[in-house]
Amino acid sequence: MIKTRYYGDFGGAFIPEILVATFGQLVTAFEQAKNDTSFWMEYSELMSSYSCRPTPLTFAENLSSHFGGARIYVKREDLNHTGAHKANNVMGQGLLVKKMGKTRVIAETGAGQHGVATATMAAKFGFKCTIYMGEVDVARQRPNVFWMERLGAQVIPVKEGARTLKDAINASFRDWVSNMDDTHYVLGTACGPHPFPEMVSYFQSIIGTEARKQILEKEGRLPARVFACVGGGSNAMGIFSGFFDDPVELVGVEAGGKGVDSGRHAARLASGDGTIGVAQGYKTYFLQDSDGQMKETHSVAAGLDYVGVSPILAALHSEGRVRFEAATDQEVLDALSLTLRKEGLIPALESSHAFVQAFKEAPQLSIDDIIIINQSGRGDKDIFTIAEAYQDPAWLDFIKAKAEEYNA
Repeated sequence: MIKTRYYGDFGGAFIPEILVATFGQLVTAFEQAKNDTSFWMEYSELMSSYSCRPTPLTFAENLSSHFGGARIYVKREDLNHTGAHKANNVMGQGLLVKKMGKTRVIAETGAGQHGVATATMAAKFGFKCTIYMGEVDVARQRPNVFWMERLGAQVIPVKEGARTLKDAINASFRDWVSNMDDTHYVLGTACGPHPFPEMVSYFQSIIGTEARKQILEKEGRLPARVFACVGGGSNAMGIFSGFFDDPVELVGVEAGGKGVDSGRHAARLASGDGTIGVAQGYKTYFLQDSDGQMKETHSVAAGLDYVGVSPILAALHSEGRVRFEAATDQEVLDALSLTLRKEGLIPALESSHAFVQAFKEAPQLSIDDIIIINQSGRGDKDIFTIAEAYQDPAWLDFIKAKAEEYNA
């Protein structure tokens, strides 16, 4: 199903001639690593000793009882080092950077989790690090900006365009063209030119491999459905990959924002608004106008506020292998509240999209059925956004008091 450069009609490598040699070097390094069993062993050992692999698969007993129907399990990528699944990909790419002999890494980030993970990897391996982040996301993800800078990364706010993830990716590519000799672009999601969709999915597949083994050990059978949020698609590709060859329904949940009929969302596939185009080096579904200009997107979750989607997921959507749904901002906040109160889990706003759809479908299933939700990250990073959405007066008083202290 997955070809080298194309996945059905999607993918490719639409890159400027100046980057052809750099991409060739990366493709060669990645292919050599894939064919070297010792590389995966080195990677697995690194993730075991430096991160928290395997991450647990947690039975959500209270939520299962609350909804009735299916038994709900949660794959806990929030317990991975740096608080999300992002570490899986950046540590793998970090090992490739070492093999290629490069000394500097750059990355884009929306929610900030990929930026923190890349800055962490750079600190561990001794690389110089620059992170591009849309100015809007810098404001709403300030805690992650703080940690990136403390880790030694230079964080550059991107002020062009909508000032979100799409624009951070554009800025990263501009940097790479100017500094390709010593720099590697650690693209954070399963998008972009080949080999990035395949490479990111390869490193994230550790999620699905673990989840499949864990559910068989715990229940002795496979889940009926697996749910994951979808921005670019890295966490979804990670957990879905463990079940591609099984009779398991795979459900990707996009950002419905203010509603798919509002025009303020980032649901490329679930809304039917996405159309096929080429941008940022690859061919997939984008939210674009009739002239091929990218539309502005919206989501309460910065990591899902993206105009395109993984070409691999686009192909799986076309084949009917992955079903796509959308969750609105308000549904996400409601699902987060319920998960907090019922299970003591704090999913990121991105991950909470997957919880929304799972909660809708769990009651419709049999008590003999199992579902798995991929909790791709933890919600600490979203404290400002969540507190504002809940209109928490105590938090507002705290922020005002701190501001007065600094200004005194």
